[in-house]
Amino acid sequence: MSAPEVDWEALRAEAVRMTTLAYCPYSGFPVGVAGLVDDGRVVSGCNVENAGYGVTLCAECGMVSTLHATGGGTLVAVWCVDGRGDTLMPCGRCRQLLWENGTPDTLLRTPEGVLTMREVLPQAFGPEDLETRRP
Repeated sequence: MSAPEVDWEALRAEAVRMTTLAYCPYSGFPVGVAGLVDDGRVVSGCNVENAGYGVTLCAECGMVSTLHATGGGTLVAVWCVDGRGDTLMPCGRCRQLLWENGTPDTLLRTPEGVLTMREVLPQAFGPEDLETRRP
């Protein structure tokens, strides 16, 4: 199966829509994300804060949960935005989520343009390392 065509503007529009659903009473910083799945579906998420900041859920966490809750698959392309619709770079934890739920060639819209996950997370540690590097 070949990867579906990426409609970047549709992904951005969905990510912007998700910022309106964000729960961010502490930071006031809504984040939305949308991803294209290899079967053509679009999955999305928003940030959900908690008074214990360390357990706040990033938007990408919600998107990956939706990915698995709606049938799984592999992320092909992802776009994350703030409440103004400006492109955000995912945090380190979320880059790992994208790596493990996409491929090294998954596309990520970044403030510097579209990059592959291989470029965004060079020398990534993934599930295959758990198999090949065990003593």
